[in-house]
Amino acid sequence: MDSSLEKMVDPTLAEMGKNLNEAMKMLEETQREVDEEREKKKFSRKDIPGPLQGSGQDMATILQLVQNLMHGEDEEESQSIRLQNVGEQGHISLLGHSLAAYISVLDKERLRKLTTRILSDTTLWLCRLFRYENGSAYYHEDDREGVLKVCKLVIHSNYEDYATEGFNVLQRKLPVLYISAASRTGLGQYICNQLGLPISCMCSVPCNTMFGSQHQMDVALLERLIKDDIDCGKLPLLLVANAGTPGAGHTDKLVRLKELCSQHKMWLHVEGVNLATLTLGYVSSSVLAATKCDSMTLTLGPWLGLPAVPAVTLYRHEDPSLSLAAGLTTSQPVEKLRALPLWLSLQYLGHDGIVDRIKYASQLSQRLLENLKKLSSIRTSEMITKRKELTFTGKSVGNILGDIVLAIVEDEFNSPVVVFRFVQEQPKSALNGAQYQTAAAQESIKGSESEIGDALNRWLGEQLGQLVPASGIDVVELEDEGVCIRFSPLITAAVLNTKPEHVDQLAEHLKAKIPILISTLQLREEFKQEVYRTAGLLYIEDLNWPGLGAIRYEINNEDPDPEKHLMEMEKIATGLLKKLKELDSDLLFSTGPEFGREKNAIYIGMVTDNLDVPELVETIAATGKEIEESSKLLENMTEIVRKGIVEAEQQLQKASEAKLLEEGVLRQIPVVGSVLNWLSPVQSSIKGRSFNLAGGFLESTENVFATKAQTSGGTPPTTPTVAHTKHKLPGQKMFRRSSKTPASDVISETSSVSHTEEVEESQAIHVTTRLDIENVHKPSAQLNDDLELPSDCDTDKPDTNGVNIQEVHPSSVPAEAEDLEKESLR
Repeated sequence: MDSSLEKMVDPTLAEMGKNLNEAMKMLEETQREVDEEREKKKFSRKDIPGPLQGSGQDMATILQLVQNLMHGEDEEESQSIRLQNVGEQGHISLLGHSLAAYISVLDKERLRKLTTRILSDTTLWLCRLFRYENGSAYYHEDDREGVLKVCKLVIHSNYEDYATEGFNVLQRKLPVLYISAASRTGLGQYICNQLGLPISCMCSVPCNTMFGSQHQMDVALLERLIKDDIDCGKLPLLLVANAGTPGAGHTDKLVRLKELCSQHKMWLHVEGVNLATLTLGYVSSSVLAATKCDSMTLTLGPWLGLPAVPAVTLYRHEDPSLSLAAGLTTSQPVEKLRALPLWLSLQYLGHDGIVDRIKYASQLSQRLLENLKKLSSIRTSEMITKRKELTFTGKSVGNILGDIVLAIVEDEFNSPVVVFRFVQEQPKSALNGAQYQTAAAQESIKGSESEIGDALNRWLGEQLGQLVPASGIDVVELEDEGVCIRFSPLITAAVLNTKPEHVDQLAEHLKAKIPILISTLQLREEFKQEVYRTAGLLYIEDLNWPGLGAIRYEINNEDPDPEKHLMEMEKIATGLLKKLKELDSDLLFSTGPEFGREKNAIYIGMVTDNLDVPELVETIAATGKEIEESSKLLENMTEIVRKGIVEAEQQLQKASEAKLLEEGVLRQIPVVGSVLNWLSPVQSSIKGRSFNLAGGFLESTENVFATKAQTSGGTPPTTPTVAHTKHKLPGQKMFRRSSKTPASDVISETSSVSHTEEVEESQAIHVTTRLDIENVHKPSAQLNDDLELPSDCDTDKPDTNGVNIQEVHPSSVPAEAEDLEKESLR
């Protein structure tokens, strides 16, 4: 085609043919692409998500997506902090997971040898580190799975036909599992659900209420429970004890518990954060007893700051077949690779690195505990335990002596978990008055004080956590003490990179918050009584509010419609809250907790000791009254204007009719009326009117044309304003007591008063000398036995009436005093 075009003589025709050929090729190529795209759509699925469509994403895109999911819209600073907290030992642990995935593709024989070596090495190292001789290890992701597998092992050991008959064997003799009441929440229910056991198989053992810590298991009561279950035909199987309770970090009496379990052929399992101290050179005897137990669960990840490492359950059992049946051991090499991250991390840290990390966390706890002992209003868990009265009812002499010896040993050991609480001591006068109250009244007062204390401690814990986030402070609720603040560096220090200066900052912030807590607690009752004495305010009793209190402004509304009344209350409460927030004060006003039960209430936050409670209550009441009267004024004004408009329309209608009668119909026609008015002008008697919006009535416009200014015949009632009797100095916040003002302020007020007295005295001198009509020629004269005239006064100046009068004009002194007085009032 191209050669034929080139042979053509006419170049124009040749160019046209060439362009047509190129255009046809372009059209054919576009059609081919459309056909290929249509062919692809025939075999593609519309329900495939976007990232999976096509030939896949490149690695950079995928990693960018992971980064966005990890950090969201956070800045690079937060990202660097997170990577720094992982640390190099964390990268070793993460490497272990990648290596485990890579090793799993090896041939079976080599994989078996490698996993056996890794598993045996890690188990040996952990048993030596935690003083657990001749033990086996089970590695699991969920830290509750270890005690679950142990329960299966115990059931298989005590019921021979359990593997074949299942739950039918358990019906003959129902098993019983004992768990401390201070254990983690939901552990017993989790075990029963996973094993298919009824909840009745789980027995919660109360903590010690007779002697020592309130978070230790009551051994004597446990012994009675076991005997009662045996008498009922049940089979006690397992006891879960704590070496560091989840809340307070206390350790059970493991020596006596082990003796009791050996007596009744029960399995003793121990867990808790205090087990980490087994790696140290000095170990408390109460924790060291855990090495003689049948099994223990270790959570090395938080203790050593290792991410994504499994928990480990060390146990002793002689029958490997039962361990295999219970799932504690496995024949799958891939499952044995769970120990690989720990195998790498333990080698990287070494013995010294492991001991140093646990010792460092214990030192942080001791550092905080020493600072807490210096604060009078702070009670730690150990202090609360020592203050408890001792009772020995129902115990033998041997048990009593055993409790005393164990308590002395445990008091010498300080748990790495520090639990403290703000406690305000009552004055002696209040304690003496409480002796004459009934038991019910004392119990009610004690309950109220406990709820208020819980609210204050919850606020304190949240504030400390926000001020020092690296400390890892959290709030816990204990059964006997109530809401407490917990510092557990073994769980948080490695992850948050907690340092000694963070502990010092925590102690300083705590010391600064204590006066606020004390003043708030002391002023709550004064605020309550002041609100009761103030009309229009209703005190709301909310013991869970960590602040001065809550009030509600009650309106004087006789409207029977409850919805309208509620809307009016809400409107005034919103306006009152807005007005209070605009005041120049240090107080925090809010609508209360997010899920609070009280509506249209105003909650006042924490306060200091220089708060002027009467002034605060008076201001709230006056502001609420101002808003209420302003609202009523607006409603009344609206009603008056509406009635005035109706009345004005009637008057205008009457004026229009009178005009029609006076001028006639012809003058109302536009063209005819103008001609008639030009030929015969008419003096109309109709006066101009204007509508007064303030008064809601019509008035004549004569004054407007006469004076060129509209004067109002009626004035609305004045809007009330809040009257503050106290004058604040520049920079001084509202609601401060005058007694707390600086000395310079007191001097300023005193000087202003003295200048005022000088003005009054000078005026008295002037009046007295005006009334004195006698000529005084002596060097000095005594007036009214109080005021003495100077000797150089001009006494010869005659009066206008010819009477010789002595005058004193202290004009400069009153002017200066007046200026100083105005300045002091500002």
